[in-house]
Amino acid sequence: MSLALEHPVSAELVAVLAAVTDGVPRVLTTECATALPAGPFQLLHRSLQSGLRSWVEAQTHHPLGYVEQLYTFADRDRRDQSDGGRNIISVSYLGLTREAGYTGVEQVGWQDWYRYFPWEERREGPPALIAELIVPALTAWTSSVSNDLGLARQRQQRVAITFGLDGHEWNEDLVLQRYELLFEAGLVPEAHRKDDKDTSSGLLIPGESMQYDHRRILATGIARLRAKIKYRPVVFELMPPEFTLLQLQQAVEALAGRRLHKQNFRRQIEQQALVEETGGVVTGTPGRPAKLFRFRGDVLLERAISGSKLPLSREM
Repeated sequence: MSLALEHPVSAELVAVLAAVTDGVPRVLTTECATALPAGPFQLLHRSLQSGLRSWVEAQTHHPLGYVEQLYTFADRDRRDQSDGGRNIISVSYLGLTREAGYTGVEQVGWQDWYRYFPWEERREGPPALIAELIVPALTAWTSSVSNDLGLARQRQQRVAITFGLDGHEWNEDLVLQRYELLFEAGLVPEAHRKDDKDTSSGLLIPGESMQYDHRRILATGIARLRAKIKYRPVVFELMPPEFTLLQLQQAVEALAGRRLHKQNFRRQIEQQALVEETGGVVTGTPGRPAKLFRFRGDVLLERAISGSKLPLSREM
């Protein structure tokens, strides 16, 4: 017996291409900062990854270096209404690179990823919008089902865990869970698109939206990278050939969205022998000239096999 699909299916390849520039985590976007580089998988593509590389380089003129598959989004309601209701499966990838400056392509550029997720930036402490907007809005959302004590309690626990409330610590890895909680509570514009609702009078949390579900895919990429830098030295994919330890710490802080303890960071870097001095120094800055380091190539090979944990010890 053959099974007929109700709707045809097509595969979309989506790239979360990340960089850190001057202590700012950046993501490469298209469509005037409203979308991620993406394109359909075609039969002429040798593989999914080769198709992704082809689309990204064609759309942005930026070559891809380190790339890993991120997640496959295949929700039942992911349909392209402009193409006869075709089901869309999005295969996403995370790429790490160094920003090359102006792309030379109109509507393509690098963006601070905190413009899409301002509640994730905590290097200067918890952002005010969490206490002033997000917590009251989520509290109201929880109270809206007060007639169902079990559901209300479940919502309250989710809010507390994801946003670090009621004795729970903030977990920087829960980027996707926080976004999806705000989506479920109707606090982001994407939550209202399918219903064509007028949200102009409703409460929406600051943070720019993206086309389709690309902000959800970006949240997934940020969460993966934040978790990955704790056990693999992938941050070095984002660094120039030579760097100071301060620049390395600032890059990790930018990705994690919080400050790190300087002495603990340097102690753990030294203990794991991840870097070596180049013999050069940075001059022209206040204080003693800062030594330049590079990532040890032999350690890169070893860590690729065994894994490595970059220090994310908290600031004291």
